[in-house]
Amino acid sequence: MMPPNTATSLHEKSPLLESKTKRQSRWGWRKSTQEEHYVLVIHGGAGTMSRFRSTPELRIKYKTALSGALQAGYAVLKDGGEAMDAAVAAVSYMEDCPLFNSGKGAVFNTGGKNELESSIMLSKPPSTHPEIPSSRRGFGLTLLTHTRNPSQLARALYLDPKAAPHTFLSGATAEDIGKDYGLEPVDESYFFTAARWREHRRGLGLPEEPFPYPGDTDDTLPLDQLPTGTVGAVALDVRGCIAAVTSTGGRTNKLVGRIGDTPSMGSGFWAEEWSVQGKFRQLWRKVRGKSTKVAMGVSGTGDGDYFIRLNTASTLASLMKNNNEPVEDAAISCVDALRVDGGVGGVIALDDQGHVAMSLNCSGMYRGLIREDGQPLTAIFDDDELD
Repeated sequence: MMPPNTATSLHEKSPLLESKTKRQSRWGWRKSTQEEHYVLVIHGGAGTMSRFRSTPELRIKYKTALSGALQAGYAVLKDGGEAMDAAVAAVSYMEDCPLFNSGKGAVFNTGGKNELESSIMLSKPPSTHPEIPSSRRGFGLTLLTHTRNPSQLARALYLDPKAAPHTFLSGATAEDIGKDYGLEPVDESYFFTAARWREHRRGLGLPEEPFPYPGDTDDTLPLDQLPTGTVGAVALDVRGCIAAVTSTGGRTNKLVGRIGDTPSMGSGFWAEEWSVQGKFRQLWRKVRGKSTKVAMGVSGTGDGDYFIRLNTASTLASLMKNNNEPVEDAAISCVDALRVDGGVGGVIALDDQGHVAMSLNCSGMYRGLIREDGQPLTAIFDDDELD
């Protein structure tokens, strides 16, 4: 059961940009019940998207792809699997889909190359790997050029502190380690798509042809033209663990070697668990049958430079932890702060009670939600309801 449509009243009571942010949080929210034990929320990028430039066929393509990603993650969660594995499954699905700015559909930098980034973070170590210290938290990757599924490499390195004792790696070193996990490199040509190549060349005022690689000549323009978007997933499993996984090709025509928010811990991703402070709060939670611990996870998408400047992801967690704000309110605050500074984007976030936020300050964000009933719900534009 979804909450009632509040779009009209919000339009009447507040400016357009403010109402956009608030609506998305409310539509993405559903009160948790005792029967609900897991949830998965995803995004496929946010930015300037025009409903009028789109076609019904293209919108169906995107929503079908989002549903596929949700179902890939759901297949893990429904069998009692780890949040980490569910989030990676959902993101891997989008990395393999040329509609999104990650993996196969990644954008090009000014040098005409794809430089990929990814990250993973957990609120607590997965039950399948109890040897992982709780202080390890997560892992970020950048400047990947031969990894088909960066999210899978981030997972592998997070789970192997001996091989990768750091929190952040780049380029060939990370990809060489990945070979030990069966993550064989792909040729650079694998990431090429005609649509992203045309965007890249047009943005620089250069001829679109000839293409650097034969094969793909699809002229279909994606909804998110010249994207700054990213794909991501945040999952809650039956053990109360939350995992955030994010993956991107970065900004269209970014400078060679640019590093964005996706692999930068605290900026484009975060997950955390903490004990509630204060005897009254602890008692009140116990009376309501809740744990005295709280967990959350968040993944961002949009103009990553602003996410870095405002440390958006960890700020969202701090508002929940220190101000006792619900995840929905904290998400609204952070996305509004981005807008004030000129940053376009959105976030998906959830807590351990299954409350979900999907907040944005722009015309669209590919997004989706799936719960125990297995029904994928998706949306694209800012004023869309999940359906």
